[in-house]
Amino acid sequence: MNVMAKAKKKISSAFIYFFGSFGGILFGYDIGVMTGALPFLQADWHLENAASLVGWITSAVMFGAIFGGALAGQLSDKFGRRKMILMSAIVFMIFSVLSGVSPDIGEASAYYLIIVRMFLGLAVGAASALVPAYMSEMAPAKARGRLSGLNQTMIVSGMLLSYVVDFLLKDLPGEWAWRLMLGLAAVPALILFLGVLRLPESPRFLLRKGDEAQARKVLSYIRKNPAEIDQELASIKETAKEERQANQKTSWSTLFSSKYRYLVIAGVGVAAFQQFQGANAIFYYIPLIVQKATGQAASSNLMWPIVQGIILVIGSLVYMWIADKFNRRTLLMVGGAVMGLSFILPAVINWMMPNMNPMTIVVFLCIYVAFYSFTWAPLTWVLVGEIFPLAIRGRASGLASSFNWIGSWLVGLIFPIMTASMPQEAVFAIFGIICILGVIFVKTCVPETRGHTLEEIEEQGTNHGRVKATNPEN
Repeated sequence: MNVMAKAKKKISSAFIYFFGSFGGILFGYDIGVMTGALPFLQADWHLENAASLVGWITSAVMFGAIFGGALAGQLSDKFGRRKMILMSAIVFMIFSVLSGVSPDIGEASAYYLIIVRMFLGLAVGAASALVPAYMSEMAPAKARGRLSGLNQTMIVSGMLLSYVVDFLLKDLPGEWAWRLMLGLAAVPALILFLGVLRLPESPRFLLRKGDEAQARKVLSYIRKNPAEIDQELASIKETAKEERQANQKTSWSTLFSSKYRYLVIAGVGVAAFQQFQGANAIFYYIPLIVQKATGQAASSNLMWPIVQGIILVIGSLVYMWIADKFNRRTLLMVGGAVMGLSFILPAVINWMMPNMNPMTIVVFLCIYVAFYSFTWAPLTWVLVGEIFPLAIRGRASGLASSFNWIGSWLVGLIFPIMTASMPQEAVFAIFGIICILGVIFVKTCVPETRGHTLEEIEEQGTNHGRVKATNPEN
């Protein structure tokens, strides 16, 4: 026992934070991998004119993730964050392999892959919920902002990794190319599983289960002095007590009471707008977008996803640098305005200049991705983590996550259907209008949270509710 304790003692905080956030790699890899696999899959299964099937194959992961996040949150309260991350890695490995060995049995192959990717989505949704929870419970308060940025960096790094893998495999025979692209997702899942085997359980979960001695031991791995550990243990106990009391007094209807409605609408609205603005249409379909713009085969356009991935990684690093230097609302409004214009201007230019260079739309998409990467992409989850009062935080955060995944699923599903029935510039112009509506929403419905304590944010919401109740015409 002493030998094991000493072995665990050697685990560095860097190792814990790296593998604690490594689940973001799975999330990002599976978002990105279908980008490269889809052109080969379409050709191999003759799906070029089956827009709805293409949409379902692409979006099935997000459909499963809607349920995976909620299920993992409940199970992790019972079995622990660490065990559920391990389980997610196993599920991810199994269904990644099953994706790669999809049988070639005509149209039924597409339905097989859709079902398999729905189960894969359970693991993706679980990772998206469990990783931030584990990291927030392990990280010291002063480092939580940077570590939330680390999670975002892991996600976009996973996307970039998948784009590079897709590019390296593109010259294989069509069937082998897409099968290896999908199947190799099992490799980062295996790395995650092996890394998390050495991770400790979160001290917060251990305290909830009454194991204070083990919680103290875990904190000793990642905190500097005994006084800091004692203070944090006391704080966790107090917060857990408050949460138990809050959960006993609240229900789903509480979210829409006059006291909390303003903050719930703000947080859930930002989470929904992040996806309905159309970012994932680019991430999933950029080779097909370039193909439609230029006439070149999508399978020859796999350098463009890598360009997008590099922009996303750089943007996540920019965010970590500017996160606490600008107001949340300012970044969201500036980012949303530029994103909206990046979608609308190609349609305007094409209307005024019908012979517009077809690559113009791709350049504007790069501008969109750049501003999305350091504004709406990371800030949505920072704001969702800050804006909900303690009494409703669990339910409200779950509702925001569900709306986000629903938006992601719908965009992935309907984009190929929309582009099959109208000009590509018109489709992006619709998303651009949604971006502008998002800016208006932030301007009118979202309070500033930077520099405010959680109590001050709650007071803003409460006061806003009182004003609305007194002056309903406002």
